[in-house]
Amino acid sequence: MTPEIVTKISAYIWALDYGSVLVFALTGALVASRQQLDIIGFIFMAALTAVGGGTVRDLVLGRDPVFWVAQPELVVIAAGAAFVVYWTAHLLESRYRWLLWLDAIALGVAVPAGVGVAMAGDFGPVIIIIAGVITGTMGGLIRDVVGNEVPLILKGSELYLTCAFGGAVIALMLAWLGLPRPVALIGGGFATFLLRAGTLIWGWSLPVYKPRPPRTRG
Repeated sequence: MTPEIVTKISAYIWALDYGSVLVFALTGALVASRQQLDIIGFIFMAALTAVGGGTVRDLVLGRDPVFWVAQPELVVIAAGAAFVVYWTAHLLESRYRWLLWLDAIALGVAVPAGVGVAMAGDFGPVIIIIAGVITGTMGGLIRDVVGNEVPLILKGSELYLTCAFGGAVIALMLAWLGLPRPVALIGGGFATFLLRAGTLIWGWSLPVYKPRPPRTRG
């Protein structure tokens, strides 16, 4: 790839990181509102959610420095989102419903961000998919655990992990088909969001494991 193409791809990945940080920060602040925390608690939850997935991704991939250390303004964006939610959350009729939809948008942005970072690092397909899933899901998992919520990733009916996996696979397949990398990442992001939206609107689900009692010998 030419230096110009590499620069454009890097800029697009940074844009995805900015977008996922902003939207995930809003979801973290909404959880803080449900737990009735103070403004510092809002900022903590927003920042933790915003950078959690990308931090785990960068540590796994060995990136130095971690993305928000290289771009500390991302933490400022998360803090700004926390302030907005702190003063407006009471206006929302159903904060949990807003949480689910904002989280779906964030998932659709974060998964291709992780895929793009791994692609830029010339990792293999398995690592690319894992990077996409980690970036999309770990921030929300940390948010839910710290916020004393049942993690969405552990709810089989939510297809949360499945949506992240499916979107990462689609982004990788589109890149293999020869589409420009930004187009492939956008396609993977849309696929992730549409899968999650289908779960929220129509209740899409996969069969879940149901234990059966052991057979007794006659």
